[in-house]
Amino acid sequence: MRSNHTRRLRAAVVGIAGSALLASTAVVAAVAETAPTASRVASPRPVWSAAVAQDVSPTLSALAQRDRSFSPSTARLTQERGAPNAPGAAGRATGRDAALQSEVGTAEIGSPLANFEGLSNQDNFTTFGFRVNPPDPVGDVGPNHYVEMINLVFGVYSKSGDLLLGPVDTGTVWADFPVEDCTDPSGDPIVLYDQLADRWILSQFTTRGLDDPTLPFYNCVAVSTTGDPTGTYYRYAFETENLNFFPDYPKYGVWTDSYVITTREFGPTDEYGIGVYALEKNKMINGQPARAVSFFLDGNDPQILPLVGDGLLPADIDGKQKPKADAAIPIVGTQDDDYVYGATSDALNIWDLTVHWRSTPEAALELAGQLPVAEFDSAFPCAPTSRDCLPQPGITNPAQYLDILSYRQRPTWRLAYRNFKGHESLVTTQSVEATPGTAGMRWYELRRTGGTYSLHQQGTFAPSDGVHRWMGSIAQDKRGNAALGYSVVNGVDVHPGIRYTGRLAGDPLGQLTLGEGTVVNGSGVQTTANSRWGDYTSMNVDPVDDCTFWYVNEYYTAAGQASSPAGWQTRIASFRLPGC
Repeated sequence: MRSNHTRRLRAAVVGIAGSALLASTAVVAAVAETAPTASRVASPRPVWSAAVAQDVSPTLSALAQRDRSFSPSTARLTQERGAPNAPGAAGRATGRDAALQSEVGTAEIGSPLANFEGLSNQDNFTTFGFRVNPPDPVGDVGPNHYVEMINLVFGVYSKSGDLLLGPVDTGTVWADFPVEDCTDPSGDPIVLYDQLADRWILSQFTTRGLDDPTLPFYNCVAVSTTGDPTGTYYRYAFETENLNFFPDYPKYGVWTDSYVITTREFGPTDEYGIGVYALEKNKMINGQPARAVSFFLDGNDPQILPLVGDGLLPADIDGKQKPKADAAIPIVGTQDDDYVYGATSDALNIWDLTVHWRSTPEAALELAGQLPVAEFDSAFPCAPTSRDCLPQPGITNPAQYLDILSYRQRPTWRLAYRNFKGHESLVTTQSVEATPGTAGMRWYELRRTGGTYSLHQQGTFAPSDGVHRWMGSIAQDKRGNAALGYSVVNGVDVHPGIRYTGRLAGDPLGQLTLGEGTVVNGSGVQTTANSRWGDYTSMNVDPVDDCTFWYVNEYYTAAGQASSPAGWQTRIASFRLPGC
């Protein structure tokens, strides 16, 4: 592997096939006026490598019983950084949205089925003697378990909410691993259940290289040896392509023969770009030496930056219908022409990743399409800093408002993929300024038919009730019904809580037609001046019936508020939509 700090991608123009099927003629007209000039971007070259270390762990049940000691240098969170020349929310806050849904649907959505407490910042205090912020709650569901990870601990639950393992620090997963960096609780975790292989994937990055620039950074990945998340794991460490580039904000996707990672990579000075990695899944689920291939999209190239922004999301398979054997892996980002990254239109950018794990392997990453979308605004009017955005009840100090994170030019976890045989569907979402000073959830459904991408529908959910809705996650069940979960707050009487809504497959395009369900109403507020709210939440689908949605997010209680300025808790809930 080599250091490649100065690599630049040379860009020229790309033709795009695909159309935007929108919910109203007004939206169609608005999109047609802002359609971007087609462009073609040269593909970065693949870099092949192998895991620098691997082993098989003792059972997590046994590892969780060990005593571990920590210091701030071995258990910490890093501060999220922005791309070059983009200090926070320095865009034009317009509050214009051409796909706005300003009313809650009227159809019955149903109450939660399971609804139980997840991990909390008190668990961090109990484990480490200190608390952290933000939590970055993430989880997934398997046949018999729900596994949740946060900064900086994780737990395994039964589907009825019984805590079967944990809370335990995230570094425990890699205890006694040859790469000691992986044993540090470092943050930005991801957990996924691979129903195609009946395996669990647990991950985190490393941070020792932040203190010693001679050290490389790693993506640490553990794959369960069976379907039991409390059992043994095959453990791997993969170096980042540019060795001393920090792999911030890693996001994972399960594909047929690859595990895919996207990262926001920062070098020791002003280097920045998006890393895209594919890991050799078939070797990893068998505990064998595994290869990786990586690509680097250089964010310091002004023609690349609008196409990658603050991050890309890899497709993550839901359902039992696999993609075709030769299907490219979609990787998606968004761009906003009112922001500072140089975009000339509002659009979805789609990259195709292809990997062939042969004795002489092949891989390519290509910009496959740029789809015009209805105008949205990602720059929220925050002050005094770019993170001080959303008011809370009883809070008069704007420095204690909550971070919307919309100014990070990226869709939020997950990019949920389904193969409906006649077409492939991908859904994702992001927080936006839906109306002046009000946060809402923009969501998208992309389709791929015969290799061609199109925008099937989109909408911005922001009912005109004075409530901010943000930090969402969306997925579809086997019928094509979609469920969207998110955080809620206002400055009067809605404390930070968790709600959800959705639509049925046959409903009018661009509309979330179902009512709004409540996972939990908050009763407290966050008073820390760092304002951070989790960088992502997670909506997943139960592999048993392929109908039941599971959602995890953070919220506040009065007791949590009393315990700490950042006394957040998380909640895990399941529900079904009608007709599934």
